[in-house]
Amino acid sequence: MKTFFRLLDLSRPYHHYVPEYIVYIILYSLLGIMNFTLLIPMMNALFDTGHQQIVTQMPEFSVSFGYLKDVFYYYLNQQLTTEAGKFGVLVYVCIVLFATIVLKNLFGYLSQKVLTRMRVSMVKKMRDRLFEQFSTQSLRFFHDERKGDLLSTISSDVVEVENSVVTSLQTLFRDPLVIISTFIALFVISKELTIFTILFFPISGWLISSVSKKLKRQSNISQGLLGKLLNVTEETLSGIRIIKAFNGEKFIREKFDKDNSAFAQTVKNIQNQREMASPVSEILGVLVVVIIMLYGGYLILNHKSNLDPGMFIGYLALYFQILAPAKNIGSAFTALPKGLAAGERVLRIIDLDNPIKDKPNAKSLPGFTDSIVYDNITFRYNETPVIKNVSLTIPKGKMVALVGKSGAGKTTMADLLPRFYDVQGGKIMVDGQDIRDVKMHDLRAIMGMVSQEAILFNDSIFNNIAFGQENADKEEVIRAAKIANAHEFIIKQDDGYDTVIGDRGMKLSGGQRQRLTIARAIFKNPPILILDEATSALDTESEKLVQDALDKLMENRTTIVIAHRLSTIQHADIIVVMDQGEIKEQGTHEELIAVNGIYKKLVEMQEFK
Repeated sequence: MKTFFRLLDLSRPYHHYVPEYIVYIILYSLLGIMNFTLLIPMMNALFDTGHQQIVTQMPEFSVSFGYLKDVFYYYLNQQLTTEAGKFGVLVYVCIVLFATIVLKNLFGYLSQKVLTRMRVSMVKKMRDRLFEQFSTQSLRFFHDERKGDLLSTISSDVVEVENSVVTSLQTLFRDPLVIISTFIALFVISKELTIFTILFFPISGWLISSVSKKLKRQSNISQGLLGKLLNVTEETLSGIRIIKAFNGEKFIREKFDKDNSAFAQTVKNIQNQREMASPVSEILGVLVVVIIMLYGGYLILNHKSNLDPGMFIGYLALYFQILAPAKNIGSAFTALPKGLAAGERVLRIIDLDNPIKDKPNAKSLPGFTDSIVYDNITFRYNETPVIKNVSLTIPKGKMVALVGKSGAGKTTMADLLPRFYDVQGGKIMVDGQDIRDVKMHDLRAIMGMVSQEAILFNDSIFNNIAFGQENADKEEVIRAAKIANAHEFIIKQDDGYDTVIGDRGMKLSGGQRQRLTIARAIFKNPPILILDEATSALDTESEKLVQDALDKLMENRTTIVIAHRLSTIQHADIIVVMDQGEIKEQGTHEELIAVNGIYKKLVEMQEFK
């Protein structure tokens, strides 16, 4: 139940719900008991059982159940003395009965409204916390987690928690109180019968518990399978061109069908066991009622109890009121394990610590004025070393090119600067300050990035260029687009800068998408630029246009360029040749050619032309 209370904790502060809910639910329970206890005086009055309570004078006012009871019997006896007689009693009891039912349902509705507020608040906080984790975690988190599982967590797992756990709150908070208060009334009417019936409850509890344990195990399996389904679906949508190009439709369909069939079978088993809980609870409840009727009838017929027929009928009516809450609790306990299993997956993500965050005493970084220094840094993914004892100084205003074969550590070097990851050894300094000691917002504010993959959002062109900037000036956006040689194709779109470009910008060509990402970096106007294969997706004509824009943009800026094309890096102030996570050579294009080492071989092999 630890998970249940952890999830419940998301609905804090409780004072917004608990006091109000308790008042409503107590009134709901008491009025529910009154509905059926009214049968006892009605039966006694109508059939002259001799057990009718006589109250001839209006009782003195007091805040107590006894006062309400005496008032009721006073007016009931008044009806007996009128011409209407027993029919008047029937009318009187029916009016009171109808009024209590109306009030009971009113307070039930009000209690449900309180729980709805609580439910919405809890689910909202769950999604907020999950999305906050998704947006703030380091890139290592996304290497370790499957995208399909993350999508499953924020969608189906949260829905399952809402449907199973949060919906069960009403049952688990209200129905036990209804059962307890009803049992108190039953004890008042007949201790012998009530003690006899309580003996059957452990049997019901054991049956429900065994079903619940099976459900929790299968729920974990089903959500894992759903994560695989979403992962396959996401990969299919992302890689549909490759799937079609390699005639992989049949293969991917069979892969999906296998996972989908396993998921469907597991869900079927869960639903069958969940649905079994309700009829089992009802059958057990009816069985107990039948036994009570036999045992109670035996006691009355043999004069072994002080029960009269009116009290016995009222007792049975009250006991029938327990059946529905007991059935609801049984259903809730069988539904709860699946919701708790989903809740555990939600809480696992919420509880994950983000290793890359600001220190409590992080300093501000007002700008960039001097240099970037990689000081003997080391970095590894899991146990695999990627960067080994690398030292590099990048003066302000210089263009540094990182070259080398795939897997040499070039992109990792660039990713360490904005703290997408943290180094495991050594330190990176900006203007003499360790980047782990400054505020991340300030650090990333002085940097702009254009990656190999053109990452755009399903929004307007304007919002993609001005991404992250509120109240962006349209003239500045247009200026950035012109520098990136994107303005011409933008104004040809149906809605110009307001054109929505679709998921990942799929309504645009590859070259157009890349020019928008460059325009986004230009608009930010940062002092430090990171260009990771920024022109790799462009055709020859687009590359010339963008390279010209980049040359203008890089003037008086510190630029780190990762590129395979010689045209991009041959004019760099410093070319750094990396191999297996180490710097092997460093210098200008001419100096490295003269060295006749790795760089020259790469040039001759046209490795990055």
